[in-house]
Amino acid sequence: MIVLDVLAVYGLVGAVTALAFVTFGIARVLPAGTPVTLGARVLLMPGAALLWPYLLLRWVKAGGQ
Repeated sequence: MIVLDVLAVYGLVGAVTALAFVTFGIARVLPAGTPVTLGARVLLMPGAALLWPYLLLRWVKAGGQ
């Protein structure tokens, strides 16, 4: 039961982080001037939700530049 709770929390945090990333953060991580279409943002959502710890780390590092 605890494993399911942990997976649920991981998924919820991942979904929130992915939504915030594709809405606001993707422009900070990619090189300047790189266009990101709506379709690309939709395709990036599942991967961003699953890999949210790595994504959050890159987003924080890119924020200082």
